[in-house]
Order: sequence, then structure tokens, then C-alpha cells
Amino acid sequence: MEALHIAASGMVAQQHNTEVVANNLANMNTSGYQRRRTEFHDLLYNQIARKDSISSKAGEVVPGGVQHGHGVRLASIYRIAEQGNLQSTDNAFDLAIQGRGYFQVVLPNGDIAYTRGGAFQLNGQGQMVTHDGFTVQPGILIPPGAVDVTINATGDVLVKQDGATVPTNAGTMQIATFPNEAGLIALGDNLFRESRASGPANAGPPGAAGFGSVLQGFIETSNVDPVTEIAALIAAQRAYEMNSKVIQTADQMLAPSRS
Repeated sequence: MEALHIAASGMVAQQHNTEVVANNLANMNTSGYQRRRTEFHDLLYNQIARKDSISSKAGEVVPGGVQHGHGVRLASIYRIAEQGNLQSTDNAFDLAIQGRGYFQVVLPNGDIAYTRGGAFQLNGQGQMVTHDGFTVQPGILIPPGAVDVTINATGDVLVKQDGATVPTNAGTMQIATFPNEAGLIALGDNLFRESRASGPANAGPPGAAGFGSVLQGFIETSNVDPVTEIAALIAAQRAYEMNSKVIQTADQMLAPSRS
């Protein structure tokens, strides 16, 4: 009775689907989070031989053969890299990217990671860092005594010091784009790393051709739509219940007759 194995594969698939939806809903308020979508593939088929039959039309043959499926399997969990909403915070070091691109940060081991979450702050040396203390690349140093910091759409960091009438340029931020953003590997903490599937990072100033612009005083919210996720959760639950019903029916068919 192949129905037992087929329905079991369907239940496992819907379990993965539910876990992905649950993770999306759990990160609904995570800045810069990009929702995931589950993709499935059908399994191999048994080719049951059957002779071709002759059509009622002279010279035509109706191809025969029966293909018997073996269920479903998880193919991938696809990340949907689309723009989230922009939320105003009025914090000078909260940054959002409008368009393509990722902020670059340096991990403790020296590797470069990438993030859309732009809730930055200053460390004790005046460098822009993430909430985990990872330095934002290229290193931007805000001098002591700065009374105002402005970051324009092209990434220029303009610092005004006490008593000065003209702001000075403390550096220019850079963001990175990838040929295939969905190929980035998630590290947790809103961080990603480059992979062969994503292609090499292409760093450049915000606002240049192919790069998004930077908005100061804004945070990009997650792109999770709770209504869509709840509907997907209900559909996954119904599919799980139907596969469970198939297993119960197959079990009853296999049970010995009590008559």
C-alpha cells in the first residue's frame, strides 16, 4: 500500500511548510527580515508498461503507459528579497536602504557579512556599529564633540562640530549588491554571507547605478504580510489533515476483515 508512504511524505512536507510560516510570523517585527517561501518537488515515478492502442483514426496510435508517483519532498526554502516598509524613527544612526543593496559589517573573524537591518549606533571609539558591536564598513569614525550627524542619500556622512558653521565629511558609506540575492546564506542576527549561488559582492556608493539610496532616520520593517501568512498556515493545516486522513484510510484497508 504505497498510499501510506505517499501520505507520510505529504505530512512531512506540510510540517516543513508550517515551520517556515511560523518563522515568518515570529520575525514579523524584525527589522530588515525577508520572508521565506517553501518550494516542493514531486518524487520519482514508477513507469507501468502498457501497450499502445490503435486510435479510431487510421494510422494514429494512442500512447500508453501509466506513471505512478511516490509523493513529495522539500526542494528549497526560498527567500523573497523585496522591499519592506520604511518606518520613521528620528534616530540619526537608523538607516534604511531604499532599493537594492546590503550594508556591510565586519565579523569578529574578519569576514564580511551583509544585512538590511540598519539600526546602528556608536561604540566607545566613535565608530558606527551594529547592536552586536560589529563595525559597519567602510569604517566611519564620528569625531568627539560632534553636535549633528547627517547622512545623505548617497551615503556621505556629514558631521557638524560645536562652533563650526560648515559640516565636514567623515566618510562615505558603501553598500553591496549581488547577482542573486536569494543565494545569500543566512547566519542569523539579520546577517548574511556571500556564497557561490549569490555570486560575488559588488560594493559601491548608495545612489549609483544599480544601487539603492540611503534614508537617515528610517528603519526597514520586515516584508512579512500577516494576512498572507495566516492564510498559508490554514492551507498547510488542511493539507496536513487530508494526508493524515489518507493514512487512516489506508490503515483501514490493510486491516484484516472481521466478518
